[in-house]
Amino acid sequence: MTDPRFTGVLLYDGDCPFCSAASTAVRQLESVGVVAWSDPAPQRFLEAQFGETPFALFLADREAETVWAGRVAATELCERAGMPALVQDIVGENYERLADAVRVVSGADREIDPYHDAYPMADDAAAMFDDLAASAGRTHAPSDSR
Repeated sequence: MTDPRFTGVLLYDGDCPFCSAASTAVRQLESVGVVAWSDPAPQRFLEAQFGETPFALFLADREAETVWAGRVAATELCERAGMPALVQDIVGENYERLADAVRVVSGADREIDPYHDAYPMADDAAAMFDDLAASAGRTHAPSDSR
């Protein structure tokens, strides 16, 4: 059964301040949930999608049948969040530099894998999307209805 809450899920490094900031940037996106990369459901999803569990920022979208990765995922998130084109360009062009700087400052010992494209969602990964979406948390901050 399909979970109607989320059509998109952001997979991010829960230990990385930059990635955590990216997850909060999607607060106005009601249909996008977030889940830490290290949780079991994202690990299974990535294995089904890529045949391995690459370490990067990912945005999986059931309706678009696409998985965006790395700088392309960051740019897609900025676009969906309605950020100005200048911000989208800065994030996309500086993704690796920002991620490396945060990695050094935070003391993380894992390098980001070079996945930076939009990939068609594999059938095996699509079959796991509901499990991925069920493990995701809501970031959407409902508007005040006063």
